[in-house]
Amino acid sequence: MANTRAVLDAEEYPNTGVQKNRVLTLEEWQEKWVNHSIAFHQERGHQLLKKHLDTFLKGEKELRVFFPLCGKAVEMKWFADRGHSVVGVEISELGIREFFTEQNLSYSEEQIMEIPGAKVFKSSSGNISLYCCSLFDLPRANIGKFDRIWDRGALVAINPGDRKRYADIMLSLTRTGFQYLLSVFSYDPTKYAGLPFYVPDAEIKTLFGSVCNIHCLEKVDAFEERHKSWGIDYIIEKLYLFIEK
Repeated sequence: MANTRAVLDAEEYPNTGVQKNRVLTLEEWQEKWVNHSIAFHQERGHQLLKKHLDTFLKGEKELRVFFPLCGKAVEMKWFADRGHSVVGVEISELGIREFFTEQNLSYSEEQIMEIPGAKVFKSSSGNISLYCCSLFDLPRANIGKFDRIWDRGALVAINPGDRKRYADIMLSLTRTGFQYLLSVFSYDPTKYAGLPFYVPDAEIKTLFGSVCNIHCLEKVDAFEERHKSWGIDYIIEKLYLFIEK
């Protein structure tokens, strides 16, 4: 593998659209949870988020924070413990239940009348609400607007053909003055088909640039031993901050 500095300075792989037809079904996502194939989950939370948390929150109180495709992200409790209100959406009921169990939080559940078969799980404290349904069905539940969105493992997991629809939903959920933090990965997509999917800079600008000023806060070498089995020799994580124009 090339040295770290060379990797971080490398040009992006040209967007050839090699992954554009890749599709994972909701059933396949649920199977990942059943089979515990969730290498994407970070038990200690996301360290780049922790590093840039003050920049993201700007010292503001009682924010509404949205977690798309939340899984059992421990960061949800970070925000709740700071007095913010957290809303997430996740297709796996198992993942949601594991979050509350592992964080030692009591909760209730109820049906969502606007979305047949969907449920919402609410912490007894009232500041965490996790919706169990497809993200694309979520707008029917009228969940309101958000001050912050933390997008880690969401845009990179959405089927590439659904990204425009996804971005439109995300932007529709934002309040005036919002901030949106996004984590993506760069690697050679001709060598690995995903997940996570490769999202080039140009596409991020196309999806969000008309509404947001886009800032790259940090790039880090994210290569680990397990990535060798993917057939790649580098992977770069990029953290972007979107601010309303």
